[in-house]
Amino acid sequence: MNASTSLGKEPVVTSSPSLQQPPKRVMFGRAIRRRCPVCGGGPLFSGWFRMRDHCPSCGLRTRRGEDGYTLGALWFNLFLAELITMTILVTTLVRTWPTPPWDLLQIAGPVEAIVMPLIVWPFARTLFLAFDLCFRPLEAKDLSPS
Repeated sequence: MNASTSLGKEPVVTSSPSLQQPPKRVMFGRAIRRRCPVCGGGPLFSGWFRMRDHCPSCGLRTRRGEDGYTLGALWFNLFLAELITMTILVTTLVRTWPTPPWDLLQIAGPVEAIVMPLIVWPFARTLFLAFDLCFRPLEAKDLSPS
């Protein structure tokens, strides 16, 4: 049983007869694990920061042929890193109120603001790829010739 059948949704049929675009939930689940949103294959990264040009399993082009494609991933990176940073800050303040550790927060806050985008970057790249596939479904030109 494939994932699209278990979710009760039919996959999007692409112009490629051998590859179908899975449901959104499946694509985002694969992306959060730094895998290809379409086939679940990988690895998509040759290091922490270096994303391969194509998925080694299905041949999906990770930039989908557009100039400035990384800008969307940068936006995702900023959003996720700031969300995590602010969640940690607010949680710390709420749990330690009325005497929050201001000295610790003054040191940890800027360090976290620098480190968090570096940690989140590969997840932001794959999540943006899944997000883009939701709005611009998979086409034959998105696959590398094998």
